[in-house]
Amino acid sequence: MDKIRYRQAQELIGKAGKFKGTKEVFKKPQEGIIDTKLFGEILNEMMDLEDYLLDSRPTHYLKKDEAQEFCEQIISIRKQLDSILGDFGVLEKADAEGDIKTLSDKYLILTTKSNFKKVLTKFTVDPQKIVVAGVPLETDDMKRLNPNLPDAALKSIEKKISHVKNDITRKKEQFNLENVLVIVEDDESGELLAERVRELYNAQTITLESFKDITPEEFLKLLSGL
Repeated sequence: MDKIRYRQAQELIGKAGKFKGTKEVFKKPQEGIIDTKLFGEILNEMMDLEDYLLDSRPTHYLKKDEAQEFCEQIISIRKQLDSILGDFGVLEKADAEGDIKTLSDKYLILTTKSNFKKVLTKFTVDPQKIVVAGVPLETDDMKRLNPNLPDAALKSIEKKISHVKNDITRKKEQFNLENVLVIVEDDESGELLAERVRELYNAQTITLESFKDITPEEFLKLLSGL
């Protein structure tokens, strides 16, 4: 049974790599080494997709939320396949992270959480040019997020706000940066920070649905569009 499923997964992988209507130039394969760990992950993910075939029998109809999950997994597999093909010269590997480093270098970047900074740093953004606000840049905005916040807590937040603003000023001077970019998720706290940073620093904005799911290539596309 496992051998049959393994063969089915290999066939599905071949189909997953064929996107109709796209113009991709496949070069002649060169010598290379199979990324066995990545290839194993692809096979496992393809086997997981078999559940959609079994659960949707006999019509194989997927509701909207099921279709979204199914297609997201297919797209994820496609990206992994492209990486393996890149290892053998069949597809050119884009240097997304190198381009991100170059394009982001002119910005002081603000974001809302430390784990967002980790993602940006992983994408080769200079961590010294990232400020994690953690709080809105005005106490009124904090009250909008939490109307029941006691006055004693607001005093502490005022100090944090002052520290963040000083950090922004210091880093702009230190790195001679004129451009400010705020990168946030699409939620209320992100919206408030982006709104205030645009007002105070004439900043540009990138709003993401999720930091967790974005790839370097997707982030590069957003950064290139500024």
